[in-house]
Amino acid sequence: MAFRGQQSPTDGGSEFNALCFLVQQLLGKANTASLVKVVAVTNTGDLSPVGFVDILPLVNQVDGNGNATPHGIIHNVPYLRIQGGANAVILDPQVGDIGPAVFADHDINSVKANRAQSNPGSGRRFAMADAMYFGGMLNGVPTQYVQFNTAGITLHSPTKINIEAPTIEIVGNVVGHGGAVFDDDVVADGISVSTHNHNVPNVQSGGSTIPTTDPLP
Repeated sequence: MAFRGQQSPTDGGSEFNALCFLVQQLLGKANTASLVKVVAVTNTGDLSPVGFVDILPLVNQVDGNGNATPHGIIHNVPYLRIQGGANAVILDPQVGDIGPAVFADHDINSVKANRAQSNPGSGRRFAMADAMYFGGMLNGVPTQYVQFNTAGITLHSPTKINIEAPTIEIVGNVVGHGGAVFDDDVVADGISVSTHNHNVPNVQSGGSTIPTTDPLP
């Protein structure tokens, strides 16, 4: 049985066709970018340095007869985190995510190991082994998100939102579920905002009704 490889039935039909096939084969050695799927992640959203992913290229290899051959998994691929100095948005990839990967023009293994300027680890060029994952494409509907649209900004979580800082400042009106009045009580340092009596003379409410006596014994 004869194996055609990546050559089509017409590539050997003329000298011009053969030359075009040779050029295409040379160009095929230069990987640029592709869509990939995440199959493993080193990080899980914890406070830690940027990690790595294992990715599977989603566009199959095809021979001259149209037979498909899937790519293998590319391991230890650095991924993008939005970070400037000590400030970052921690949003690690998850298994099953789809996104773009780009391939460096030189071997980046030494830079990955040293996290500093280094010589290339080998003479390879535009290889899939030197992939970098940028993530976030062709994925489904999120259930936890920060949403920006013409109505404003929405911060949504189906479980819990934690805000931590020595000082938290809110400028503007705080609106409850049904309008300008809180549906739920707010407690600060064990003191109820809706029922606490400040017992301070000449103090008027800013719009909410505060009882004149403290109901607690």
